[in-house]
Amino acid sequence: MTKDDPRIYDKPGLLIRRLQQISLALFMDETKAFEITPVQYAALAAIDSHPGLDQTELCHLIAIDRSTVGDVVTRLEKKKVIRRTAGPQDRRTKVLFITPAGKKLIGEIEPFVESTQARILEPLTASERAALMRMLKKLVHLNNEHSRAPLRLIERTGSE
Repeated sequence: MTKDDPRIYDKPGLLIRRLQQISLALFMDETKAFEITPVQYAALAAIDSHPGLDQTELCHLIAIDRSTVGDVVTRLEKKKVIRRTAGPQDRRTKVLFITPAGKKLIGEIEPFVESTQARILEPLTASERAALMRMLKKLVHLNNEHSRAPLRLIERTGSE
């Protein structure tokens, strides 16, 4: 097999996987001082935006599976950037809140996360960036239900 062999090098799945690997490498390079993974960052940002959500809601918001969320939440709790408390209706349910240290981390890391996103798209022209983002959003939206962990936006009621 040569580099010109289209059996793998022209497949969208391979290219998407490679772009994800590149994205991860850039994220880790930009944010190395914070010792946080992209999934941990996404969870922290979601908890910050939706105080009091439970782990199932977190799974839905950031599209991770239930077997992963417990580890992510445990790691964030050990870093003291979130806290878990018993749910108001069901004490067995744990609801999640960002801590002051978590708020500080979000504020400090955000410019580096934005820099990562810029670096990913940097090789493209402005119009190519816009077109790629449109197409990625469309592909993700139209294929969401095929995921092992589909994105599901949550609706909150009451005083939340």
